[in-house]
Amino acid sequence: MLAMQYSFTLPADYDMAIIRRRISDNGHRMDGFPGLVFKTFLHASRDPQGRGTHENLYAPFYLWESNEGINRFLASPGFAALTASFGWPAIKLWSVWQAHLPPEFTQAKIATREIVQIDPFTDLAELQARESRLVNFDQNGDAPLGSLVGFEPNTWSLVRFRLWRSYENDLAKAGTQVYEVGYLAR
Repeated sequence: MLAMQYSFTLPADYDMAIIRRRISDNGHRMDGFPGLVFKTFLHASRDPQGRGTHENLYAPFYLWESNEGINRFLASPGFAALTASFGWPAIKLWSVWQAHLPPEFTQAKIATREIVQIDPFTDLAELQARESRLVNFDQNGDAPLGSLVGFEPNTWSLVRFRLWRSYENDLAKAGTQVYEVGYLAR
């Protein structure tokens, strides 16, 4: 499996209702997309409730069965329409080490994404084993509705992506981006 994310930083005075409406109108179009495990339509507004967000963001996060689904999506009319509206994004890809997606993960209203640098000469087998064991718990031991961990060897980083039922104050910590889930396509 492969995780994928791109992000658009929008102007500080951007009306985020436009993004929420776009998600509401178009999110369902990704349901049933070949090769897609899920797509979370994520957005964040500049510090609306003290969540540490400094920018307006539209940043969908995907989990794909394989690269064929990614290739089909990036060549699709839907992605072409997105880039026509918002520009040509840099796309991050991670090889997924472990995913935990029980049925209730689709009820998520909040998502967190943490990117962690992997130190040079780290024992990758040990890191993968540890991260895979901990995939369904955050640093405080709380269990999210769903989660995954993966790594990217170009910049030697790993991603911890978690889906939550609601916002809790301890989610907004250094190095973690908190998003609202506008829609979750399967």
